[in-house]
Amino acid sequence: MSDRVFVDTNILIYAHDADAKSKHTVAKRVLGELWRQRTGILSMQVLQEFYVNVTRKIALPLPKDVARTVVNSYAVWCVEITPAEISSAFRIEDESRIGFWDALIVASAAKCGADRILSEDLNAGQTIAGVRIENPFAG
Repeated sequence: MSDRVFVDTNILIYAHDADAKSKHTVAKRVLGELWRQRTGILSMQVLQEFYVNVTRKIALPLPKDVARTVVNSYAVWCVEITPAEISSAFRIEDESRIGFWDALIVASAAKCGADRILSEDLNAGQTIAGVRIENPFAG
């Protein structure tokens, strides 16, 4: 087992959305720990979703240049997605009965040997494709 932790989009968004209150504080702390430990990973999908959401969909959108700086800084955490991960996501989608985009997150995390996925969207406590789902905002 590794100590690598895959970060879902919502965690990254909350870390940069000051209007998210307690979730903002938790997400910033969690990401700070992952930076210090050098164990955080994510995918280009996460960075793309982050950019669209923080520049268009949150209450106080980030300026594009700020959001782009965040994307560029987290690019070092990116795992490459190939057709093999897409095929894996199809299987995970069918077997786990989750949506395709969530299945691609799981496939990406599994590819890079992550132990855990931090997500508010997936079912905390569940293990999919050998990766445990954790919600950092849960009790």
